[in-house]
Amino acid sequence: MRRSPVLVVLALLMAGLALATPAAHARHDGPQGGHHPAKPLTVMTRNLYLGADINRPVQAALAAQAGGGTQTDVLLALAHATYATRAIVDQTNFPVRAGLLADEIKRTHPDLVGLQEVAWWRHGPLQLTQVGVPNADITDYDFLATLLDALAQRGQHYVPVVVGNRADVEGPSFTGSPFDGTMGADARDVRLTMRDVILKRKSSDLRVTGHGDHVYATNLSVPVAGSTISFDRGYEWVDVRDGSKRLRFVNTHLEAFSADIAAAQATELLEGAPATDRTTVLVCDCNSDPLNHSVDTSIGDTLPHSAAYDLITGQGGFTDEWLTWAPAADGWTSGLSETVDDPTAAGFDHRIDMVFARTARGSGLAVDKGKVTGTKPGDRDPGTGLWPSDHGGVVLRLRGY
Repeated sequence: MRRSPVLVVLALLMAGLALATPAAHARHDGPQGGHHPAKPLTVMTRNLYLGADINRPVQAALAAQAGGGTQTDVLLALAHATYATRAIVDQTNFPVRAGLLADEIKRTHPDLVGLQEVAWWRHGPLQLTQVGVPNADITDYDFLATLLDALAQRGQHYVPVVVGNRADVEGPSFTGSPFDGTMGADARDVRLTMRDVILKRKSSDLRVTGHGDHVYATNLSVPVAGSTISFDRGYEWVDVRDGSKRLRFVNTHLEAFSADIAAAQATELLEGAPATDRTTVLVCDCNSDPLNHSVDTSIGDTLPHSAAYDLITGQGGFTDEWLTWAPAADGWTSGLSETVDDPTAAGFDHRIDMVFARTARGSGLAVDKGKVTGTKPGDRDPGTGLWPSDHGGVVLRLRGY
């Protein structure tokens, strides 16, 4: 159909205005300066939330020990707290939450995703002579399989490039006592295997050229009921190529219950994870709030909560990419209650989920799009009121790598 001359002139004028108008969310040009921008890379960091407060059984057992309890008292405290914790895992209903998380990924379409707390809950027969031995093998919830299924149902196909096995802990779970005949009929051992995972979108042009996994040398270990429970953490990485461009993507989950341990892990991360000849993008639940400089001396810490973050952005030379996009207060990602059914979003009051980047020259990357996911009341499941996680996700589109 032939256009009128007036419409053609108007179209040309509008096109000129569009070209002359800066983007609403334009940020710094990044390391490429005036060169043509690189093809963007969209990355996401997402803590799935393991489903309950894993600290409860440990704290209950330690309190019984500190109170002078016998081995039996400590065992009962551990088992009762494990029972309560495992019941909350059912309540926080990962199959429902996985659908919400898959919706986030569908909307934001990341090329690479760093997942933390990809829990695998299992159970087996009660073994009071093998407390702490992780051998239960009947699956209750496999968060990775459930999330991948939820994504596939939405037409989103992702592959786990690296699965990092982390803490693998098991404990007795029952009510009453096996020593006086009052133990509940559903007594069993409960096992939790924690994993961190890197996902890649199948349709992405990125080609994997290498990958690796590393468990930190410094981890939280707690002696309980005659056994030592180790809460291993680590990092995993994948090298990818898009044409001539190469990049390393690293995912980690630092210690939550000690800033000193988190800082030691961050030091080890910086020594081994980044590439020196290409850009490294590092995503994490860093469990380190850059605005929290308090020191928890009650647990023997000597460093502030911000120490791990300060190491990564200081001597590590990484740029906190969210801050090149928006103020810190627009990026709160953490703080909901254990049952993740909070009526409001007020619990999201600090930021510990991060996307960092460092080019081979030591500069950051340009960001032309950013979003925190899962932190608005509308993100909840309408039937149960559950949030996707006790964390929000962070998605950034990066240029200049």
